[in-house]
Amino acid sequence: MKYFSYLKSVDKLICLTVLILASVSILMIGSTSVASNFFSRSVIVQIAAYAIGLIAALILIAIDYKFFQNFSILFYVLALGFLALVYVPGLGLEVNGARAWIDLRVVTFQPSEVVKLIFILIMADYLNKNHKNLNTFGSLVKAGLIAAPIIVIVLKEDLGSALVFASIWIIMMFYAGIDLKVFAKFFILVLAMVPVAYFFMHDYQKDRLEAFLHPNNFSLPGNYQVWQSKVAIGSGGIFGKGLFNGTLKDTDFIPVQTSDFIFSVIGEELGLVGGVAIIALFGFLLVRMMRILHKCDDFYGALIISGVIGMLTFQIFENIAMTMGLMPVTGITLPFLSYGGSSIIANVLAIALVMNVNARDKKPTLASAF
Repeated sequence: MKYFSYLKSVDKLICLTVLILASVSILMIGSTSVASNFFSRSVIVQIAAYAIGLIAALILIAIDYKFFQNFSILFYVLALGFLALVYVPGLGLEVNGARAWIDLRVVTFQPSEVVKLIFILIMADYLNKNHKNLNTFGSLVKAGLIAAPIIVIVLKEDLGSALVFASIWIIMMFYAGIDLKVFAKFFILVLAMVPVAYFFMHDYQKDRLEAFLHPNNFSLPGNYQVWQSKVAIGSGGIFGKGLFNGTLKDTDFIPVQTSDFIFSVIGEELGLVGGVAIIALFGFLLVRMMRILHKCDDFYGALIISGVIGMLTFQIFENIAMTMGLMPVTGITLPFLSYGGSSIIANVLAIALVMNVNARDKKPTLASAF
């Protein structure tokens, strides 16, 4: 069967890298509760999320990615609909000031995670059809207007996710061949609108930006937590305190340690060596996908891969940087490592999209070289 030939052609090194990251994720999340019970609810949910993600990925690989081109309008409507669900009374859930989750009673679900993938498919189809007309300011504005409703809706509640969407859009536009001079004019226009966007932000979003600009003011929300994160990472030294032996973690000094600040736990317990190893794994994953992108023959498929690379690159950079106080705290999770069923499933499906393109691209695949 063709399906099994597609499975055989997946990049095994990418799969192995994700498997290693998944194992580290479960170990580190378990470490945060090992004093009471390693197999806490968080660990069980994380394992379940990876299992569901794997099943969904196997199904996704069975569908030719070009089939998705037929449903861009439907995808657009679904994306807006998913994002609007958080405002349905009794369904939408507010966490830490952001109304960005859906309460399914047993678990919570973050629609924006799935919408990231839908957004990539929408933009890939649009740019595949219009990439030859991206040399004018008007064409760039049109592309921006397609993305704007989704980004604005997400921005209202979740600045971090809105930045991820913006990063996806920018990377895909550059890959599509946008004229740099035209983009510079568009970028100036966007910068001019930043004060307007700031006016519509929630107070907690403004506080996070204010805290980033004044990192030594511990009265501002988030600064004390970031300081504790930096202390934890620094206390790990070169080789760390050892797995399950983090002291700042055990005393809950590290904030949101299973999700937003999971890298702080890694820094404390596995030290500089462990932190660099994780960054190296992410780097290898991204480089591997870039090599697949470089070899991709189908432009629509290449655009999908560029969107996935843009999504993961920004999330990795932002999350690790915010734990060190180098970027504002935005609530972005660290791909494949942070606790969160929605993000894990979305990230695994993102990899499946790349594997789907690689398996069906008519040029020789990387997997055949190993």
